[in-house]
Amino acid sequence: MGGFAKTPLLRRLGASLAPKLMLVLACLLFGTTAALAAEEIPFIFNTFSFLIWGVLVMWMCAGFTMLESGSVRTKNTSMICMKNIGLYSIAGLAFFFLGYNLMYVDVGSVIGSFKFLYGPSAAELALVAGQEEAKSAVLAGDYSTMSDWFFQMVFVATTASIVSGTLAERVRMWSFFAFTLVLAAFIYPVVGAWTWGGGWLAGLGFKDFAGSTIVHSTGGWAALAGALVVGPRLGKFRRDGKVKPTPPSNVLIVTLGVFILWFGWFGFNGGSQLALGSALDVVAMSHVLVNTNLAAAAGVLAALLLSRPILGRMDLFATLNGAIAGLVSITAAPDLVDHHWAVIIGAIGGLVCTAGIRLLERLKIDDVVGAVPAHLVAGIWGTLAVCIAAGGNFGVQLLGVVTVGAFVFGSSWLLWRVLSMTLGVRVSAQVERLGQDAGELGIEAYPEFVLMPEEEDEE
Repeated sequence: MGGFAKTPLLRRLGASLAPKLMLVLACLLFGTTAALAAEEIPFIFNTFSFLIWGVLVMWMCAGFTMLESGSVRTKNTSMICMKNIGLYSIAGLAFFFLGYNLMYVDVGSVIGSFKFLYGPSAAELALVAGQEEAKSAVLAGDYSTMSDWFFQMVFVATTASIVSGTLAERVRMWSFFAFTLVLAAFIYPVVGAWTWGGGWLAGLGFKDFAGSTIVHSTGGWAALAGALVVGPRLGKFRRDGKVKPTPPSNVLIVTLGVFILWFGWFGFNGGSQLALGSALDVVAMSHVLVNTNLAAAAGVLAALLLSRPILGRMDLFATLNGAIAGLVSITAAPDLVDHHWAVIIGAIGGLVCTAGIRLLERLKIDDVVGAVPAHLVAGIWGTLAVCIAAGGNFGVQLLGVVTVGAFVFGSSWLLWRVLSMTLGVRVSAQVERLGQDAGELGIEAYPEFVLMPEEEDEE
């Protein structure tokens, strides 16, 4: 069939039938047999794109839950589930009540509007109320207001999920939720206002297509600050300099989580095209999805090949993180036309992530899932890699990395310190040994297992 599609006759037929097919598809998708006005089709497809890609990004929360719950010891699995559904809900409400306005509404050079609540436009409300004359004003917006809000909201939940994985097995639930609230309502929106919201970094020409810095490095900096304040798990780093092995409790679930994240990333990067109403949009989106896949695959193979010389072992966990690092690395510029650059960028992402895992061990920083190497280190690399083949200015990209890092790490460290002095950020040693499932939640993920508290660990 591929050969027939290249014939001139069918190519001409395809060009003439394409608008009609789009019209039929739109009618089927949206349950109407009435002919749609031609000007409505881009609006419908743009809006549908935001919604369906947003759902895929939301599904990444399931991926983070699987990755984290399989990475921790079984005695902490229920807490991981609680934290992930809680953070998604808190992030969504915080972004609705305040965060989106700070990030996108009336943005100056630094921050947007301190208004509460966000909702549909007046024209959209009028159209829903039956005023057909409002349709032209609605269509002038290119997509529905709340479809954009939904797509932007699921990104902040991704940022919070990065912090959850790093601090697993010892951070207090309510302290983590309090941090998530401030992260989603203020810290992340300020970074977004500087960049996607049209603030000062955007004015300088800073490029970050889907969020290597804005989402992933922001989450990584916040996680790093938390890891320094909360401290490592009991006995993780021994007095003799050795690192206590804490392998994943369920390799199958960790691997499933990575595949879910890989799948959701197509929505993460593909949806960041922000339109599906023209041939240019769909061609560009196809490039984005291909580059996303290539970078992830290259990250896997690079981590697989380099884990033994860097970590001293062929490490499945590092290989799985290589996929995430490749995805994070390409996220700043997945719209590359030359696909071989995606392979190179993703492979280097896998390399720096694997090296980052080793570096954290040497620095005695405990990151349960390797989120800091995969999201922060690879995010920095991906942001700078924009200069190689996507037209970024190195000085501007570096300035963005440094200023976002300074703001997010500084504000996050301060917030974690405040929480430490008020609510407390760490569970008791007794709860940590017993496990947060039984000690803090009172519900075990695997009740048929016999709980055996760990012996006194060396500090």
